[in-house]
Amino acid sequence: MRDGLPGGSSPSPPGATGSTESASLPAPRGRPTLKRTPTMFDFLILNGMVYDGSGSPGRKTDIGIKDGCIAAIGDLSDALATERIDVAGLAVAPGFIDLHTHSDFTLVVDGQAQSQVHQGVTTEVIGQCGHSCAPMRDPKLRSPMGAGHAPDAIGDKRWQTFGEYLDVLERSPLGVNVAAFVGHGTVHSAVLGDALTAGDDEDIARMKRLVEESLDQGAAGFSTGLEYWPGILAAPEHLVPLCEAAAVRGKLYATHVRNRDRFYDLGFTEAIAASRESGARLQISHIQTKFGAPDHAMEHTLEMIDAARRRGQDIAFDVIPHDWNNTSVMAILPKWAREGGVQSTLKRMKDPDVREKVKRNPAPMLLIVKARRWDDVVLLNAVTNRHLVGMSFAEIGKMRGVDPYDALMDMLIEEDDAAGRMMWATRSFRDDDIEMAMRDASCAVISDTAALSPEGRLGEQLFSLSGYGWAPRFLQYYVRDRNVLDLPEAIRRITSLPASRIGIKDRGLLAKGMHADLVVFDAQEIASKVTIKKPRQHPVGIAHVMVNGAFAMRDGRRTPSNTGKVLRNIGTR
Repeated sequence: MRDGLPGGSSPSPPGATGSTESASLPAPRGRPTLKRTPTMFDFLILNGMVYDGSGSPGRKTDIGIKDGCIAAIGDLSDALATERIDVAGLAVAPGFIDLHTHSDFTLVVDGQAQSQVHQGVTTEVIGQCGHSCAPMRDPKLRSPMGAGHAPDAIGDKRWQTFGEYLDVLERSPLGVNVAAFVGHGTVHSAVLGDALTAGDDEDIARMKRLVEESLDQGAAGFSTGLEYWPGILAAPEHLVPLCEAAAVRGKLYATHVRNRDRFYDLGFTEAIAASRESGARLQISHIQTKFGAPDHAMEHTLEMIDAARRRGQDIAFDVIPHDWNNTSVMAILPKWAREGGVQSTLKRMKDPDVREKVKRNPAPMLLIVKARRWDDVVLLNAVTNRHLVGMSFAEIGKMRGVDPYDALMDMLIEEDDAAGRMMWATRSFRDDDIEMAMRDASCAVISDTAALSPEGRLGEQLFSLSGYGWAPRFLQYYVRDRNVLDLPEAIRRITSLPASRIGIKDRGLLAKGMHADLVVFDAQEIASKVTIKKPRQHPVGIAHVMVNGAFAMRDGRRTPSNTGKVLRNIGTR
């Protein structure tokens, strides 16, 4: 035992002769006996309670790993191995697959993905909510959706096409495997810049070609963010042609719908309609309805999805295992205030009349702001105002002696070019809605965060309150404490379910021939340590994490190993 966790390694026993290969068999008379050389595994994971990711009950057994893959599962107590790791009393599962993240830029800045690896995450799916790092209009990069760092943090790394972006990731040390979606917002900006228009037929045709090129260069799917700029400008007729590009390639269409509060039914119906018209398989991102939605909204949403499924549509969804929502502060501004880019927006914010007009916005992205519930709105990320992170806007407004709405606009101006990276969290979700969604067998669980690190170039960054603890919180709060799902099914929701959804065929299950991505944890102790005031704390209860057959975490500590891979050419076709 080391660091208070079971699972220390021990050398192979001297004289061990066991093997997973067949024992030598008597040869037919007159023929020489052929002896098979016993398999020498790289690692043996022994005596764990193995949950294979299928949803089946756990069973106590052993796993043999060789050349980065699972070579055997069964009684391997007598097998030969370079290292034998006894994990008695611990759960062994496939590495967790985070189906929805915003690590596009942070993985280029620091690919170690410390915050994710410490949770047992071995694969991320980036490029969500319409925001991806490619294709770019020009090599002058901008950090998407506030996730990460200023462009100078990446040194001389540059790209324009989606394939070039994936090439940059492949040359970076990665702590996790990465699949990447291409985002509508990025494609729109590549064609139209910051113009206040969804584009004409010719513009849409150009966008479609960029989506097609990106998918052919390795993008795993297509995403939209219809509450964000510039997705908020688009209508179904602008989106369906782009979804068709995904559909014909067997790729998934993932959408952050236009509205999840007062007009939730219009937002979800639009997503269902775009899927029906284009033929694309649909993934509704973080489906839980927000503050301001009627009490029946979640139930009605699931009824609409069931109706579409009965008519043959392929629809699934996911949830964030937390009652806090996170997003860019600039997303609260109406679309007319965003025309022309960040500096034009900030110039408008200096005009008192414009400020009053912003405050009167009848349909802001967050109704919790319109309701002035400032105690439930917390600053997550800032550059100039980094010292205010963790404070509510009620506290910030009081400290500054101004209305919290004016405080947020003042702070955007103070952030200057970094205004787009200013993030906040709002207590916008309800546990009852999250649990209702989780009871659907197609509901995956996601982080909606970015891979970060409490030290180094990303040490001062924060993207969400679930960034350092989403997976442990799911297993702790919704599974162990509230019994919404049992442990085998909960593991399926963050392993084989997301893998099958985007067409990853060699990960997400513990089975012979699969890549050796796995996590070993204490099912009774795993827990998030994140609080609003201390959000950069790693969870407890994770013993080992293995990525492609190498230990990224060993005995509760991060190793120097970064063996993640870029996953290209995945899909269901």
